[in-house]
Amino acid sequence: MAAKKSKKKAPAASEFRSEALAQALEKQDMAAVALALRNGNTVVPLIRPGARDNPLDGGEVWTYRDPSTGDVALLLFSDAKNKPANLPPGVGIYSPAWLRSFLTAHRDVITTVFLDIAGPHPMQAPPAELLRALDA
Repeated sequence: MAAKKSKKKAPAASEFRSEALAQALEKQDMAAVALALRNGNTVVPLIRPGARDNPLDGGEVWTYRDPSTGDVALLLFSDAKNKPANLPPGVGIYSPAWLRSFLTAHRDVITTVFLDIAGPHPMQAPPAELLRALDA
């Protein structure tokens, strides 16, 4: 009798976390935030999660456009649990290389980046500052 193959279960959204980023935000230490972003993953809200059977499909990142000014913000989280419920339910966890590439590609559109916007320790930075930190 053949043994059943066990399928590896994908991590639950609640398991997506960057401990280094959470600690840096708690200290409100921009140098530590830069180090955490440079060396660890970041939780990003998604409009549409990627297809499970296609590793090249990372999903579609959600950004916020202020209706009164047109300014666009990218929201990043240290933990999926910190994402407000009123945002799309999907999240992805992305590498420093992805963040650098995304910020570079959209540097003329994104006006600010919020980290853990709803707390517990929110921070805000311009994309250019984060790019400098990622390239340091």
